[in-house]
Amino acid sequence: MLGCAAGTPVELWFQDEASVGQQGTHAYVWAPVGSRPAMVRDNRRQSACLFGAICPDRGVGAAIISPVANTIAMNHHLAEVSTQVAPGAIAVLLTDGAGWHRLGGRLRVPDNIRLLRLPSYSPELNSMETVWAFLRANKLRNLVWETFEEIVDACEAAWHFPTNDPDRNRSIGPRKWACVND
Repeated sequence: MLGCAAGTPVELWFQDEASVGQQGTHAYVWAPVGSRPAMVRDNRRQSACLFGAICPDRGVGAAIISPVANTIAMNHHLAEVSTQVAPGAIAVLLTDGAGWHRLGGRLRVPDNIRLLRLPSYSPELNSMETVWAFLRANKLRNLVWETFEEIVDACEAAWHFPTNDPDRNRSIGPRKWACVND
């Protein structure tokens, strides 16, 4: 992996994956005390994996949707993130410890990205976890999809909700401990 020249702008990006599928999640809803509002739940198991990354400082994001989470999908995701990094900048992409995030082997990291692994068992450090919680509570809850294509369409629509609004992305994503000093 290449180094970084002095004076090169550095962007902090957060990355994670979310499984979205027929075994959806329920979210809390307002209802009269003592009542139990009806919720839909599917017993089928088809799902898609949404690979997402955001740069809270710039309010941008990048994502791909894959049928599986593996190194090949991660390579496609890294290529997509690479296209969203500001020209001439280096992205420090914070990831968790998933096997397909590890350097070596078949993982191909673009020249404008550096991977930084977060400590184990610390999802609170990764702002993508907040994005997933937001999407599951607001865009991907209490739904049943008949086909894989419907799941993919729902993932795409959900992902565009925060990323088409840079201010929402900036409000969800920052972490006080994550900063780049000039």
